[in-house]
Amino acid sequence: MTDLADQRDAETEVYQPAEDSHLLAEAAVADLESHPADLALEVGTGSGYVAETVGDETGARVLGSDLNPHACRQARERGVEAVRADLLEPFRTGVFDAVLFNPPYLPTDPDDERDDWMEVALSGGEDGRKVIEPFLESVGRALAPDGAVYLLVSSLTGVDEVVGLADDQGFSAVALRDESFPFETLTVLKLVR
Repeated sequence: MTDLADQRDAETEVYQPAEDSHLLAEAAVADLESHPADLALEVGTGSGYVAETVGDETGARVLGSDLNPHACRQARERGVEAVRADLLEPFRTGVFDAVLFNPPYLPTDPDDERDDWMEVALSGGEDGRKVIEPFLESVGRALAPDGAVYLLVSSLTGVDEVVGLADDQGFSAVALRDESFPFETLTVLKLVR
């Protein structure tokens, strides 16, 4: 019975790898080949797929963090060192060579939001940037001096607006990869200071 309950949690409570997850992992792995990282963090790790992939393919030690306790458990089952955290709150200053984030980015009408873990994983608020803004405000503190941020952004969220927010925090941005879908284009931004 426990296995069925765990499987149900994974399907209904934890964001599973999708096109955006694969795009972020591929872009980060390709870039980290020329800019190696010893220690990385995936914020909002969900199932742990991106953290596991980046760690396996680059040799970096990749930690995962997520607000969702079900996600932390599932990431640990993949072998990812995962901690329950709200964005970068518990992490020390200047420790990560790379921080990866596939944020909740879907614009969502507050009247349509539900109170469940999948909503937390998907809803970016009215403009899609409700979680991206505080992330950008805090990520610089946790980055090592030459560290990089790999941030997945949707055209629904406004790539130019996110680049502007990153600029406000002292980051320059370059688009590493884009992938178009019927209703959106996904872009992986690399942010550096």
